[in-house]
Amino acid sequence: MKADALVLFGATGDLAKKKLFPALYDLEDLGELDVQIFGVASSKWTQEVFKENVESAVRARKPEVDEAALNKLLGEMQLIVGDYEDPQTFVALAEAIKDFKLPVIYLAIAPEYFAKIAYELDRVGITKRARVVVEKPFGRDLDSARALDAELKTILPEEQIYRIDHYLGKEAVEDLLVFRFANTLFEPVWNRNYVSSIQMTMAENFGIEGRGKFYDGVGATRDVLQNHLLQVLTMLTMEPPIDMTSDAMQNEKIKVLSAIRDINKNDVVRGQFEGYLDEAGVNENSDTETFVAMKMFIDNWRWAGVPIYLRTGKKMPETVLEVIVEFKQPPRALFGKAASNHVRFRLGAKDGVDISLQAKKPGTKLVTESVDLSVEFVAEFGDRQGPYERLLRAAMLGDHFRFTRIDAVLQSWQILEDLLKNPSPVIGYEGGSWGPTEADDLVPGGWTKVGTEADEINKGAH
Repeated sequence: MKADALVLFGATGDLAKKKLFPALYDLEDLGELDVQIFGVASSKWTQEVFKENVESAVRARKPEVDEAALNKLLGEMQLIVGDYEDPQTFVALAEAIKDFKLPVIYLAIAPEYFAKIAYELDRVGITKRARVVVEKPFGRDLDSARALDAELKTILPEEQIYRIDHYLGKEAVEDLLVFRFANTLFEPVWNRNYVSSIQMTMAENFGIEGRGKFYDGVGATRDVLQNHLLQVLTMLTMEPPIDMTSDAMQNEKIKVLSAIRDINKNDVVRGQFEGYLDEAGVNENSDTETFVAMKMFIDNWRWAGVPIYLRTGKKMPETVLEVIVEFKQPPRALFGKAASNHVRFRLGAKDGVDISLQAKKPGTKLVTESVDLSVEFVAEFGDRQGPYERLLRAAMLGDHFRFTRIDAVLQSWQILEDLLKNPSPVIGYEGGSWGPTEADDLVPGGWTKVGTEADEINKGAH
């Protein structure tokens, strides 16, 4: 059943401004929204100021707007001003949405408020008929995630909770499933018999952007690796589900997460960019990592013995999200030493797939050279929908497919539990580099080039 109202807690915050309002406009532009939207925030804005901010947020992200769609969106929006600690805020909300049968409550706020707000929503009778969407992070470790889930479950059953990881709304990430399970060309070789290693890089060319107080209590492992990267890894390595229902998908994901071997502390490198300690809000003796790289193994029949390398960091040379699956060399090198075949998934900007093969180099000798078969999805299909647009639609339709189930969340924390409790010291690295040099030693021969560096190598090969 489709929701008939959307309530945004944190409606004057950064997430709403940068992601949610532009996504709501996109849905409106497609004619798929058609709900009343109630913002809830402590900022003492008038209705006019609120709508002006929504409009400016949309125009900042959408240079060419459809004025009719934008005006319709603004006409459907209303702000409820109130403190989250004040019970009267929720009384006012209950009164505002009393005539709506199925509201979606989106908690775009700090996680410490999740349980408190759920309790207040329940007290005024809203949760009995609502879907509740919570943003990451869901807890900060295994114990806190369990505690938060226990608090929410006293009020909400699992089927009413939607845990957002916006990577699961990305078209390119979802395409990993299609690439693997719709193409029989790859499934026979997608295993330990033919794959030599997997590398995953999620890099950002910027720092913490004034969020020192928040980031210093989180770090790269909690902020990115526990959720985004492990979710991508499950899509890349899971067994085919029995069907494309949410439960079937989640069942296969939890099998992968449960099979990840305890990570050796010597296979983890934590880094901190130079100048981090000078950032506002950062503790002067902070050992919070802004970079982490690690090697892990999935001890199941398909992937046993295949090393998997993950890395993420801030102030890297560029912003990029890529996965590289490298294949083993042929059993005999008939044409001399050649580069291995690999598949490169570009999951960020200019998303697409590159398949690196060997071809004969022109001339009289049988010598090979790497060539790439490349597809850029925007060039093939045109602009595609953004992750928040797709996730908001799914929440309003009651579709859990692109959301995270609690057992997967807890298992992700379990994998990293010892590393978070007993972290290795951080190693300084220069901004604009690929992190501490010690991270290069994790991968025999070093990390495969990604982003524009890989693009330039590929161009040179042609």
